Amino acid sequence: MQPIHQPESSARLSGEPTVHASASVVNSHAGAWTSIGPGNKIIESTIGDYTYTMDEVTMNYCEVGKFTSIASHVCLNPVQHPMDRVTQHHMTYRRAGFGFAATDDEEIFDWRRDNRVTIGHDVWIGHGAIVMKGVRVGHGAVIGSGSVVTKDVEPYTVVVGVPARPIKVRFPAETAAKLLQIAWWDWPREVLEERFFELSDVETFIQKYGG
Repeated sequence: MQPIHQPESSARLSGEPTVHASASVVNSHAGAWTSIGPGNKIIESTIGDYTYTMDEVTMNYCEVGKFTSIASHVCLNPVQHPMDRVTQHHMTYRRAGFGFAATDDEEIFDWRRDNRVTIGHDVWIGHGAIVMKGVRVGHGAVIGSGSVVTKDVEPYTVVVGVPARPIKVRFPAETAAKLLQIAWWDWPREVLEERFFELSDVETFIQKYGG
């Protein structure tokens, strides 16, 4: 007899975050209807409502918006070593563990916290992409699989490559501006439910809610 695998769509989410048992989430916050996948490692980050991560995602010191889709093996803000010291080895700041000092060097960790990654709402980040420290990704943007993002990404822009570069936009500038103005991601749950089936038709959606 062949094993039966339930499709992903059968998973029932709720107003409480769904966190896989194998995920490690430290000093972080996830909003309503969020899903944190298996093997995730999330440190001091905030994840907005309805955002989900697939397996083996790493997230350090990040602000992630609502309705963002993060594929497997994505790394947001890979932590960097101090290259200006004699040695780059982490013993110089994780020194307590090596018995070199009674406390760790908090200056390095504060430096990492000050260089947070910011991901907007409705962003799609493809498999294995890396977003480097301090980068801001605008609402509605797309980051292609395997890309390394070293610079800010404009809203509704698609970037790919190493280093990532823009290759196209999702919508004309006027349409993107209208969507940013509508800011549907801030609608409360009851409004989303009422207007849910209108989310699939951009032209009609803008005509109705674009003012």
